[in-house]
Amino acid sequence: MLLLGIDLGTSSIKASVVDAQTQRWIASAQYPDEEVAITSLKTGWAEQSPETWWENIKHAIQKLNASGKFDPKDIAAIGVAYQMHGLVLVDTDQKVLRDSIIWCDSRAVDLGNDAFEKIGQQKCLERLLNSPGNFTAAKLAWVKNNEPVIYHEADKMMLPGDFVAMKLTGEITTTSSALSEGILWDFQKDDISKDVLNFFGFDDTIIPEVRPLFSYHGNLSNRVAHELSLKPGIPVSYKAGDQLNNALSLNVFHPGEVAATAGTSGVIYAVTDHLFADKQSRVNAFAHVNHSNASRRLGILLCINGTGIMNRWAKQLSNDGYNQMNEQASTIKPGCDGLTVLPFGNGAERIFANKLIGAHILHLDLNKHSRAHLFRGVQEGIVYSFRYGLDIMRENGIKPSIIRVGKANMFLSDLFAEAFVDVTNTPVELYENDGSVGAALGAGIGAGIYTSQQEAFTKLKIIKRINPSPSVPLYEEPYENWKIELSKFL
Repeated sequence: MLLLGIDLGTSSIKASVVDAQTQRWIASAQYPDEEVAITSLKTGWAEQSPETWWENIKHAIQKLNASGKFDPKDIAAIGVAYQMHGLVLVDTDQKVLRDSIIWCDSRAVDLGNDAFEKIGQQKCLERLLNSPGNFTAAKLAWVKNNEPVIYHEADKMMLPGDFVAMKLTGEITTTSSALSEGILWDFQKDDISKDVLNFFGFDDTIIPEVRPLFSYHGNLSNRVAHELSLKPGIPVSYKAGDQLNNALSLNVFHPGEVAATAGTSGVIYAVTDHLFADKQSRVNAFAHVNHSNASRRLGILLCINGTGIMNRWAKQLSNDGYNQMNEQASTIKPGCDGLTVLPFGNGAERIFANKLIGAHILHLDLNKHSRAHLFRGVQEGIVYSFRYGLDIMRENGIKPSIIRVGKANMFLSDLFAEAFVDVTNTPVELYENDGSVGAALGAGIGAGIYTSQQEAFTKLKIIKRINPSPSVPLYEEPYENWKIELSKFL
């Protein structure tokens, strides 16, 4: 029995087929080969086309099928992971009304901050666990205020994963987890937040039907099944935001367990059983994949928008490949001879109270610094950002003793992984897993193929553990200098 996992990322689509019995991937495919662009019509704006997502998903699955490593008709369930916090609007015919306002878009910050003040900061933190800030509800409010014709044509608002499931099945559903990441869920009432709906003037009919995360979200339609050579009627039985799904893929379900990822954005994600709220909403709490009102499991999410996208910028600037960049960067000592990089050029950063400070390269010495310095400086700047955010989590009582990561994205770089461990002074366990494999295993849980969440990960194996090295002290002074430079922009 096979499981299909789809991971809708910002840069590309990844799809994998997993053998349910062995829990190992049989084949994977990514589409497109080049990273998908983000449309930015104004400074701080970020949009992508949902229909382009869908076309890329179909291409990825067709590419996967073409591997010849499995019979597509043996796939029994589908799971979806997706970039979080985006807004998709469709009319009554399920036609997309505008491009998606995605996770790193900053246009709605003021609307979210106003809601935080007028609903009441204490009430928001107690019930929503977050400020509405720059999340999906505030983005919907921006459309309502600035594009009223589109808003009035909208039948349903969705998170990106809800959209993918709709295209696969023709049904529109959502989950409490998805609504929590949109800041539309009241954790005290265990229901859609009336405070948010009333404040922004949203009709509750715009919210899709709420179903459990591991459950039936529709059956694959005959038309899509024929187009993708799959069996009609198989269920979409799991959908979760990418960071929740990354944690799932690393078997992070229980309080005290921590996962991290470093893709376009960077995230540290810790599970707790408390209704957690940071007073400044610098780190955010959402319903984890296994959360219920009876058994609380909250994911505490530290997000840094400007991580892998900064490394990609350096790659595009140089025309070198990532391996070449890493080789050159490895020739430079920690501290990068004073070159300092602030990698925050991808929208407003929550760790800075939603300020938009931009990316900066500082103390560039034209007689001393080379391309290799730039490559190392970018990676060090990203790692310092993780340390800065992790220190905020530590202030709030989240103190990981070990962090689990998948060997993917920037953690493919030994230099980055080792610097991450030394700068944060926290061991890392590397696993051979990724979001699309996690989504496939999630589908197996939702379809009842596995009797428990634990059963789906009995064969998960660690690749290696990286412990802090003697280089830990070498990063302390550069990190303190980096914070001094950062403070000038806050």
